[in-house]
Amino acid sequence: MTDTASPAPSMASLGHEIIDIIRTVGVALAIALVLRVVLFQPFTIPSSSMEPGLVTGDYIVVSKLAYGWSRASLPLNPPLFEGRLLGRLAQRGDVVVFRLPRDPSQTWIKRVIGLPGDRVQVRGGQVFVNGRGLAQAPIGLMQDHDAPDRPVLAIRERAPNGRQYLTYDGGPGQPGDDTDVYVVPQGQYFVMGDNRDNSLDSRWARELGVGLLPAENLVGKAKFVMLSWRPGASILKPWTWLNLQPDRFLKPIR
Repeated sequence: MTDTASPAPSMASLGHEIIDIIRTVGVALAIALVLRVVLFQPFTIPSSSMEPGLVTGDYIVVSKLAYGWSRASLPLNPPLFEGRLLGRLAQRGDVVVFRLPRDPSQTWIKRVIGLPGDRVQVRGGQVFVNGRGLAQAPIGLMQDHDAPDRPVLAIRERAPNGRQYLTYDGGPGQPGDDTDVYVVPQGQYFVMGDNRDNSLDSRWARELGVGLLPAENLVGKAKFVMLSWRPGASILKPWTWLNLQPDRFLKPIR
């Protein structure tokens, strides 16, 4: 028996294979783009203002379905339309990602405290909505996750709709512990960070903090932590890429 060599692939068949590969990659990229623009988008937490629920280095997934879509939901915030398509109201206690009103190129994350029509005030570090204080249950002293030398009091807070979450209190007499009454207009929200004494939010005017947040600035609702890097990890430092916090994998955002 004599061996026979397989015929070399023709240039035409090779060209077809390359076209098929390009088409497959293109379809995959298109699907990924649609999912990112329409359904979900990942974000990295850059600061400690939402401790203890979210910490620096958390890589979170945000649902764009929750509140419908606005120009803020799209990459680069293009001026295509005003308002929200299929818009739905955020709920008390929701953790939301939004474009900062004074600089839409920045995306921030806070918790919704006041809805349109609400009257919000902070007195002695306790939040009051429409004259009623949000229920607080002290848990105990602990160390700030990102600043271990800073003792904080962990407090379980309950929104009027029953939503519960943990906040940090750095002690009495802090800036933002006592405020005027804020009346939330239609189409806007009052938002705060859970790390109450380390958060620039709706308690501060737009020039310094968030001010009242327009609904059309919402990007989406934070759903869960996919994974988390320890402080100091960076995409520019390959040796830190596996410096993960395993206890935060697939952690739901309360």
